[in-house]
Amino acid sequence: MRSVDSALLIVAHGSTVNPDSSAPTLAHAAEIRRRKVFADVACAFWKEEPSLRDAIFLFDPESIRQVYVVPNFISEGYFTQTVVPRELDLNGRITKRSNGQIWKYCEPVGNHAMMTELLLRRAREIAPGVPENEATLLIVAHGTDLNENSAVAAKREAENIRALGKYAMVLNVYMEEPPLVSDWRKFTKTRNVVVVPFFISDGLHSYEDIPVLLGIANGGPRGGLNAARGEVFRSNPYKIDNRSLFYAPSIGTDPGFADIIIEQALNAKS
Repeated sequence: MRSVDSALLIVAHGSTVNPDSSAPTLAHAAEIRRRKVFADVACAFWKEEPSLRDAIFLFDPESIRQVYVVPNFISEGYFTQTVVPRELDLNGRITKRSNGQIWKYCEPVGNHAMMTELLLRRAREIAPGVPENEATLLIVAHGTDLNENSAVAAKREAENIRALGKYAMVLNVYMEEPPLVSDWRKFTKTRNVVVVPFFISDGLHSYEDIPVLLGIANGGPRGGLNAARGEVFRSNPYKIDNRSLFYAPSIGTDPGFADIIIEQALNAKS
C-alpha cells in the first residue's frame, strides 16, 4: 500500500574509485520506486553524490511528512552509528526537524533475518545441481579491527546456516584475519566449495582481492582484473586440486535486498 506522505532514503558508502560501488543501491532504489510503496525514494552516499549532508534537503516538507532512512550496510558499525547520524543530523531513532518532518532511522539491511535465505539462494544459484550435503559454503568478509562488526555479522550468518544442516560445512572466513580465505584448502574437505562474498557491492575486493586469495586469479597491478568487470563470476566452476570451486558475486547485488530495505522501513513504522 502506497504511503502518500512518506519517503525512503537509502544511505550507502559509495566510492570515488569504484563506479560499481553505488550500482546495487541505485538498482534497489529503482525497484522500490517501481513498486510505488513510498511517495518518493532517494539515495545518498558518504563518498558520492548526492551526499549524506545534502540529503536533508531532498524531500519537500509540505508533501513529505516522514522520511525512513535505511542504511545499505552489512552491519552496525562506525558508519551506521557515527557517520550517518552526524551527516544527516539525526539524534536517535526518531528525529523531528524544525520544518516538521519526522525522520526515522532504521536498522541496516545486514541485520535482517532474511539475509540468511538470500545467502542460501545465492549459493544455490552459483552452484546449480551441486548437492548441498556434498559442498562447503564459505562466507567471506573483510576482517580486521577496522571492520569488526562485519566479521561478527559473517559469523552470525554462518552459524544460522550451519544450524540448518544443509551443507557439509559452513565457514565464515576473512581476507585479513583468521580463519583466512587464502587457507581454504586446509580447512575444507569436500570436493565442492561455494564462496559468497559478504559485501554490499562488487569492487576490488570481489573482482580481484578475493579471487587472488582463493587462487583462481593471478595478482597484478591493482585494478587489472577490474577491466573485465564480473568476468571472474562467469568462469565457474574453477578446478583446483581436484576440487570444484564456485565463486559468487557479492551478496549485496541480490535483487532481494529491495525487499529487505522495504522491510526495515516498515519495521520502523510500527
